[in-house]
Amino acid sequence: MPLRSSHYPFSAIVGCDDEPLDDLGLSLVLISVSPEIGGVLVRGEKGTAKSTAVRGLASLLPPVDVYRGDRFSVDPADPGQRSPDGPFEPGTPVESRPARLVELPVGATEDRVLGSLHLEQALTHGRVAYEPGLLARAHRGILYVDEVNLLHDHLVDLLLDAAATGRATVERDGFSVEHAARFLLVGTMNPEEGELRPQLLDRFGLAVDVAAPADPAVRVEVVRRRMAFDTDPAAFAERYRAAEESLSARVAAARGRLARVRLSEAALLKVSEVCAAFEVDGLRADIVTARTAMAHAAWAGRASVTRADIRRAALLSLPHRRRRNPFDAPGLDEDLLDRVLGDEELPPDPPEPDGPDGGGDRPGTDGPTGTDETDPGDTPDHPDTDGPAAPEPPASGDATGPEARGDRFGEDAPAPGPAGGAPVAKAADPYRTRLLTVRGSGEGADGRRSRAVGVRGRRIGAAPLGRGSGSTLHMVETVRAAASRPRSGGRLRFEPADLRAAVREGQESNLVLFCVDASGSMAARKRMGEVKTAILSLLLDAYRRRDKVGLVTFRGETAELALPPTRSVDIAAARLDGLPAGGRTPIAEGLLEAARVLRRERLRDPRLRPLLVVVTDGRATGGKGAVGRALRAADHVAGLGVTTVVVDGESGPLRLGLAARLAAHLGADHMPVRDVSATALGGAVRERAA
Repeated sequence: MPLRSSHYPFSAIVGCDDEPLDDLGLSLVLISVSPEIGGVLVRGEKGTAKSTAVRGLASLLPPVDVYRGDRFSVDPADPGQRSPDGPFEPGTPVESRPARLVELPVGATEDRVLGSLHLEQALTHGRVAYEPGLLARAHRGILYVDEVNLLHDHLVDLLLDAAATGRATVERDGFSVEHAARFLLVGTMNPEEGELRPQLLDRFGLAVDVAAPADPAVRVEVVRRRMAFDTDPAAFAERYRAAEESLSARVAAARGRLARVRLSEAALLKVSEVCAAFEVDGLRADIVTARTAMAHAAWAGRASVTRADIRRAALLSLPHRRRRNPFDAPGLDEDLLDRVLGDEELPPDPPEPDGPDGGGDRPGTDGPTGTDETDPGDTPDHPDTDGPAAPEPPASGDATGPEARGDRFGEDAPAPGPAGGAPVAKAADPYRTRLLTVRGSGEGADGRRSRAVGVRGRRIGAAPLGRGSGSTLHMVETVRAAASRPRSGGRLRFEPADLRAAVREGQESNLVLFCVDASGSMAARKRMGEVKTAILSLLLDAYRRRDKVGLVTFRGETAELALPPTRSVDIAAARLDGLPAGGRTPIAEGLLEAARVLRRERLRDPRLRPLLVVVTDGRATGGKGAVGRALRAADHVAGLGVTTVVVDGESGPLRLGLAARLAAHLGADHMPVRDVSATALGGAVRERAA
């Protein structure tokens, strides 16, 4: 098998070069054995070999046979697959080529993914011709999406639908095309840059979390191998040729064995018991876990699914389905899993009366051991016994308990601060918030908060192509522009200046910067608990609307940027969790720090419009002139032209109204903390005017 020396060998990745494989290596192998599992989502910090492993996987897949010149790569041996380039006559040349690795860039458009009208054919010859997209190119190969969490939601939905159905359908611009689109879908992401919505997480068959090894010896080996590969890729690939060929042969053998793997009634019942015990939504988890267990049995060389196969499958298919909202801790309670699985091996199905030998499950004879009692996929820490040998953190995967949420949603009474410092209040359960929007309209990234003019949404007009109008060709306006010029010979001729693009009105995401008062006055009367609940609810709303968030806090003498702007609301919630309260109220310092952050972010991305949320009771302290400094700082922030909301944390019968005065200088909306909830006033939703 020729090796792709440009790709790091899969078998050379530490963790994928041993038996048993680690979670990353095993998940990629299992979807290669059974693509019906539905793809893999790989989550991890940068520099953890996510992309390297995916690119190396392509070398393990067997080559595919295709008709020469077929852009859709249908299988000549499968009469059920039809190519839009066909039909192909008997005797059409068939050639073999390696399985493709197709990478989908984050900035891809829907036309690039699904395919689009061939502009040259349409404009030059007047013919409607279809130009295949990335889904057609990825058929019978791998479709790899790096930073899948940054891909727009509708594109993720499109990819997952195609992966689930195995087909892509295009209805647009006067043509209708349907073609096969069966591929291994692999997405990688860094959680620090934002999360996928739970609805999209559920659509990935498997999900694994990867982290850099802590053992210095392992880290040294990783560095040594990488440096050797960079020095001489061809020689490094040759060193692992035998291991790659062995692994590729084992994948092919497992694919052939998969159809003969038996999933007994007892095994299927155990799969459903496991899914029910972890309270996953819907039945997709049951189907994926069953398919993964069968693929694991085929990979291990067994003829029937065992308890160990179900355990391994559950650890890969269920953790990401346990998350009800972005603040729930990922993971699975392995003690609970072992209790549900029990200690005894699964019984075979009863014999079939008509079978030639009585039917029922028999020990597998296809594998290297010829028995169902051993599992090459078991690890020393997870033997096929009563449970894990190593101690596990208590209820780490219980996303419904207070431990899994870091007590974030528990009682709001202040808890002792770290090392006897200021008390730390707790937030209660988040609620649905009012919609806060940025004034006017922008051109930022797609989202769900503020009005925007861009390439998605309802069509409101047209503009010359390439002048900030987007990339979707507006055929009618293009023809109208060409027809408005004088014609010679009666023929309509097109020039580049005639091209028009559709202008659409949709919604954008924003930067939501929280400037939070953590002073002693906010800590009084459990006020900080209410404030944290409001902020947590706004964070959850920002997550759903695909916003970027940042956190500035001020207390004592100074202000600090507790969280630089990020798309990971998980991190923002964690910083909020440990935020203590106490000391003076340096409002001026907090507003000036917020202004510095806003100016810096405006330079980084001028299209990302900010929404500043100031949370304070307005009681500026910190020496003589503190109130004056706070109001002057508010005037300075108002000069930036940023849409601002002041959430008033003052409560109780005696109120000074200082936050409302601060809001007037900021040119901001004033909102008592109780009014953050969308149901605060008799269930009426009060939205800001855009």
